[in-house]
Amino acid sequence: MSAESVSTAVTSHYAALPAAPLWRRLAALVYDGLLLIALGFAYSGIILTVQAQFFGAREAQPLGGPGLAGLWLCLSLYYIWCWRRAGQTLGMKTWRLRLQRPDGSPPTWRQAWLRCLLAPLSLVSVVGYLWCLWSRSGDCLHDLGSGTRLVVLPKSR
Repeated sequence: MSAESVSTAVTSHYAALPAAPLWRRLAALVYDGLLLIALGFAYSGIILTVQAQFFGAREAQPLGGPGLAGLWLCLSLYYIWCWRRAGQTLGMKTWRLRLQRPDGSPPTWRQAWLRCLLAPLSLVSVVGYLWCLWSRSGDCLHDLGSGTRLVVLPKSR
């Protein structure tokens, strides 16, 4: 069996996996949220330390617009790195979820960035996440907007 046919077989296997239900999505989000809090503290600590070194301790300010944009970038890079590498964050691994394209292959850079832009909007509006309850495919709005799917992986033996 050639490497190409093995790759095609694996991709078609992933394409047939069921969409993740809302409760699994939210459980993985809570797990990842704990990690993101720690990452956010580390980022904020670094920014405040740099500010104090350059401007003095009295002039160090809480995160403003550029600092918040940097925080969003830092948190987005965590997700994008995980999705591009294995299709899973730590929370997604715990709940056996995988992010992929509809054909089963990993998301592209563009899809991962687009998902990072759309997912917070889905979460804040709530409608984006609830959409999976009415969607025939079981996908959320940010899945549809980014051309990705969040699927449940089978239990490993």
